[in-house]
Amino acid sequence: MNILEVKDLCKTYIVNKRQNNVLKNVNFSVAKGDMVTIMGPSGSGKSTLLYTVSGMDKATAGEVSFCGKDITKMNDKKLADVRLDEMGFIFQQMYMMKNMSILDNIILPACQSKKTNESRKAITERGLTLMRNLGIVDIADNDINEVSGGQLQRACICRSMINNPEIIFADEPTGALNRASSDEVMEELKKLNDNGTTILLVTHDVKVAAKCKRVLFIVDGNIKGEYNLDKGENISMRDKERAVNNWLMEMGW
Repeated sequence: MNILEVKDLCKTYIVNKRQNNVLKNVNFSVAKGDMVTIMGPSGSGKSTLLYTVSGMDKATAGEVSFCGKDITKMNDKKLADVRLDEMGFIFQQMYMMKNMSILDNIILPACQSKKTNESRKAITERGLTLMRNLGIVDIADNDINEVSGGQLQRACICRSMINNPEIIFADEPTGALNRASSDEVMEELKKLNDNGTTILLVTHDVKVAAKCKRVLFIVDGNIKGEYNLDKGENISMRDKERAVNNWLMEMGW
């Protein structure tokens, strides 16, 4: 079953009265339980693609079917509800409310959601369970400036999961982290995916891409190729990284 189906997607910006066609008739799908990364050179449209298929940006033309519903035809209120209740988001910059604790930041989307009638106590317990699973429950009461970048990004993963989303969208989730923290965050995302969470992310890092199941390569607003890493073969991570890197070079990386 496909959670996401993108058909003939276009995104155009008007800058100084000039038309800039950032996405040009993009087509792809993401199946339930998939973990897909979008790669491409700077300015290729990869972040614009992620923002458009997640409803954070309006499509100029085309269709984005999310769980059978075309989000390009939704009004702003309905789209906001879908993003809150059915999608999770992780960004390179770890946006959190400065006047709230880590735990309060994590449970905020659940407190705003109308999907369930959970008590604040039940939501808090779910938040603590997520933090415990990601090994950061000891920073629950900390301010956001009292933790490391890796801890803060793991807290962002917890926040993205608090409403049990159908899919997580991640834009360069390791881009602001050092290698050790990057590896830790990707291991947590991989665990989520192994447990059934669908993930679509953007990265420029081959090591990150090698941990995914599929790689989409975008150039000048068009998807030029796809590489499948989920072949059921027992291949080392180093060999996967080498294979992805070789394929990217063939694609003109």
